[in-house]
Amino acid sequence: MLPPISRRQMLQRTACGFGALAFHNLLQAAGTPTSPYANGAAPTAKRVIFLFMQGGPSQIDLFDPKTFINDRHGKSIDSPLRKEVTQVGTDKFLALGTQAPVRPRGKSGMMISDLLPHLATVADDICLLRGMNADNPQHAGATQQFHTGTFTEVRPSMGSWISYGLGTENQNLPSFVTIHPQGIRTYDNSFLPAAHQGTSLTVPASAQSLPIENLGNVSENEAIQRKRLDLIQRMNRQLKSDVLGDESMEGMIKSMELAFRMQTTTPAIVDLSKESKATLDLYGVGGKDTDKFGRACLLARKLSESGVRFVQVSIGGWDHHGDIRGNLPKLCAQTDQPVAALIKDLKSRGLLEDTLVLWSGEFGRTPWSQDLSGKSPIDKHGREHQPESFCSWMAGGGIKGGLTYGESDEIGYRTVDGKVHVHDLHATILHLLGVDHLKLTARHLGRDYRLTDVYGDVVKEILA
Repeated sequence: MLPPISRRQMLQRTACGFGALAFHNLLQAAGTPTSPYANGAAPTAKRVIFLFMQGGPSQIDLFDPKTFINDRHGKSIDSPLRKEVTQVGTDKFLALGTQAPVRPRGKSGMMISDLLPHLATVADDICLLRGMNADNPQHAGATQQFHTGTFTEVRPSMGSWISYGLGTENQNLPSFVTIHPQGIRTYDNSFLPAAHQGTSLTVPASAQSLPIENLGNVSENEAIQRKRLDLIQRMNRQLKSDVLGDESMEGMIKSMELAFRMQTTTPAIVDLSKESKATLDLYGVGGKDTDKFGRACLLARKLSESGVRFVQVSIGGWDHHGDIRGNLPKLCAQTDQPVAALIKDLKSRGLLEDTLVLWSGEFGRTPWSQDLSGKSPIDKHGREHQPESFCSWMAGGGIKGGLTYGESDEIGYRTVDGKVHVHDLHATILHLLGVDHLKLTARHLGRDYRLTDVYGDVVKEILA
C-alpha cells in the first residue's frame, strides 16, 4: 500500500499534468505560497538567452592561454591521460600554442583573444567561468548533458524545465523558443507537458518568410480563421470527453489556441525591417560573415523583450580537429560582433539587469594538438575534445560583471580552483530566476526528477 501524501504533495504531482500556471492557481486556491519552487530570495533574472556554440570552442585560444604551452609549442609534453585512454591523432602530445594573442581587457583585465575584438569591449559586463567541467567527451552526450543535465537518458531540456517552473510573460507567445537548434534533445520536453517543448525557429531571410513551420494563416481573415478553429476545438473537446480527459488532448487544445494567437503576434516580432539602421549595423545584419547569426541574436533580443522566458540560439562548426588556425577565426568572425551587440543592446534598453545571457559550448579542447592524417605540419593541426576543463561566460541577471572565476592547471587540462560542473551551472541559473533547483521536480516513473539530477550547488561567488 502506498504511503499517504499531503495535500501539497498531491498538488505538486498534479502539476505534471496541468503545467506551472495551473499549479500556481491551485496553490493560491489552497492558501499556500504562490510558488512551490521559490528559493526564498528575490529573483534577479526574469528571462534567459542561451548562446550555444556547438562543437567545443577552444578555451586556450580564446580565454585561457597558458605560458607553458606557448613556450613548448610544437614540442612533446607529458600526457595527463590515463594509460588506457587513447585519443586518435594525439600520440605525440605536441603542445599547441594559442592561435592569436590573448590580452587583458577592460578595467577588470579579463583575458580575451584578439579573435574576439567586439566581445573585448564588453569584458566588464561578463563573468568568465574558466573552470567549467562536464562528464562526457563525445558531442552527442556532452550536448545532451549541457542541455538536460544527463547524457544517459531522455530528459527535459533546461528551457523546458524553466518554462515548466515559471511559465511565460506573454500569453500570446511560447515560453521557450529555440533558434537553429542542434537536435531535438536540446529543446525536448520529455515527460513534462507538451506545452513546455521549445518552439523551433529559423531566421527569416525576408519579411515574407515564416520562421515557424505551419504557422501560416490560410484563411481570408482572422474572423474566418477563428470560426474554423472554434469548430475544430468543439470536436476536440467532444473527443476529449469521449476518452475521459486524455492529457495529450488537453495539451493539443491549448497548443492550437496558442498557435492562433501566435499567427497575429509573431510576424510583427520576427520582422526585422522595422529595426533602425543603427541597430541592424550593430548586430552586423547584412554583413558578409555576420548576417545570419546577427539576425538570430537580434531576434533573440526581440523575443526576450516580448516576454519569451527562455530563448536559445545555436550555431555549429566549432569542432576543430584539424587546421584550427584556419578555421577558428572564421567562427569568431561570424559570432563575435552579434554576441557583443546583444549585450550592448540589452544594456542600452535596460534589459540586461534582469536578462541572463549564457555563452558556452558543450566542452572545450585540449592544449595538445591533434593530427588525424599523421602527416600535417603543426600549423595545420587541430585540438581534441576536453570536458575536464573549459570556459563559459554569463552576463546580466544578477551576475558579477568583470569577474574571472576558476582556474585550470599550467597546461590547461584540469580545473584546480573554482570548478563549476554543469549541474552547478544549472543550479545557479535557476537560483537567479528565483527557483530552488532542489524543489523544481516532476514525478516520472515512480520518482521525482530534476534538472540537476542528484547533485549541484549554486555558485554564490559569481552572484552580484
